[in-house]
Amino acid sequence: MAKANDKIQETAQRIYEDIINLEKAQLETPIRSLSNVDYNNEKGHFTLQGSTKKRTLSANTAKTFAQTLRLMSLSKELITTEDIATKREAYYVSKNWGDARFKEQRDSDSVMDDVEAMFGVNREQLGFIADEHGGSVAGELIVVDKDQTTGEEIDIDCTQFGSGSYSIPSDVEHLKFKTDAEFIIAIETKGMFERLNKHNFWKKHNCILVSMGGVPTRACRRFVRRLADNTGIGVYVFTDGDPYGYLNIYRTLKVGSGNAAHINEHFCVPQASFLGITPQDIKNYALPSHPLKKVDKKRIKDGLSNDPFIQKHKRWQDALKEMQSMKKRAEQQSLAKHGLNFVMSDYLPKKLEEKTGFLD
Repeated sequence: MAKANDKIQETAQRIYEDIINLEKAQLETPIRSLSNVDYNNEKGHFTLQGSTKKRTLSANTAKTFAQTLRLMSLSKELITTEDIATKREAYYVSKNWGDARFKEQRDSDSVMDDVEAMFGVNREQLGFIADEHGGSVAGELIVVDKDQTTGEEIDIDCTQFGSGSYSIPSDVEHLKFKTDAEFIIAIETKGMFERLNKHNFWKKHNCILVSMGGVPTRACRRFVRRLADNTGIGVYVFTDGDPYGYLNIYRTLKVGSGNAAHINEHFCVPQASFLGITPQDIKNYALPSHPLKKVDKKRIKDGLSNDPFIQKHKRWQDALKEMQSMKKRAEQQSLAKHGLNFVMSDYLPKKLEEKTGFLD
């Protein structure tokens, strides 16, 4: 929080002095896209390259300038008062800013991301949190949290939620962990997570289950990263066998995204391995499949030609080309063709035991 507060004050002071001295005030932010990132195996995540965009204060940029400064001011207020605001709340607060108000939330979200990248901090350090659900956890894990009233540590046993599960909070930095689990499985769909949880897969295989619910939120990614770093146990990612599962879900969890390259170092899980549905699985298990959609074909093409992670891993290139050739995709749930619990009795245990069919 202190770093963010200092950055806000320094930037505001610089802009103020430029305006007073009749000089051109500027805001400079990194370009947040795959075209401005690189992937390095040693670092294990996407990193920003040098391209930036500069916005000079003028009649045409006055509104965006004002919006950026007002959002910085709101952030400073949140930091000073130790409060938080959801992204949606920040958008509505702007309705009091006159001509500087945001017309749509996507506009305020974009400016918020620019401020985050400009200062090299994460959104939570600016006092802003997402409205989205962070994910669910079940299995052999005790999460050590703090009582918000007393500040005392409290143990939350993830095996004691009955038919439910532990919900990952928006802020996970203060959490500690106790576990004897051997590995973590991060699961794309809530339905598959519920099946594995209901039948105590985590108890039989001494593991921790995490429901990502699609593309994992920052809180979910940070939780899995901190859990893996603190315990030293492996992370396996179980997604559908389609370009979305590969390039949007798995790749985002493992190495981050172009849009958030400025914080990927803290919000990715480089030690993750893929054990989800592969093109070869579709053949080996004769899984029911669906034709690739137009968007799937585009994702494969973009992944092969533009994604720095894919370009560094031949096995992923081969997998995408094989799917492209097959013109097929398959869901996790397609394993139910062989029985509702085939995924637990055969598919996952076999992969975990033989360590075959994995993709890095």
